[in-house]
Amino acid sequence: MDNPPPQSTARLFGHPLHPMLIPFPMVCFIGALATDIAYWRTATLFWINMGSWLLAAGLLFGVLAAATGMIDYAANKRIRALRPATPHMLINVTVMVLETINVFVHNRDGWTAVVPTGLILSTVSVLLLGVSAWLGGSLVYKHGVGVRP
Repeated sequence: MDNPPPQSTARLFGHPLHPMLIPFPMVCFIGALATDIAYWRTATLFWINMGSWLLAAGLLFGVLAAATGMIDYAANKRIRALRPATPHMLINVTVMVLETINVFVHNRDGWTAVVPTGLILSTVSVLLLGVSAWLGGSLVYKHGVGVRP
């Protein structure tokens, strides 16, 4: 019989926590990009404020998602051995660093709070999230990480 797929270490009642938490920062960071585009096109200050809140919420949820992902990565050598695992983790750390910088950029005054630096940081972060999501999906759907046999 084949080896069962590697199981998540960070679980609640048998359910892996990382996949439950990752949608929240992703939605917040995609929303922040949308508000940056809206501000770029309209110069309405509401969009700067909304983007700042979305970035803050994304970072908060991102820390929770990252913590559960790091627990799985550090505690299970079979997960670490999978080819997509390390790039997935490194890309997510990069996104968190970029979005932390983006929060400080968004705290500047007026137009320069978003255009061009904030918009560029948001765009790069969302593109990286797409790559990371692809790798994370590969961990689950191809390698069965966290899937019970």
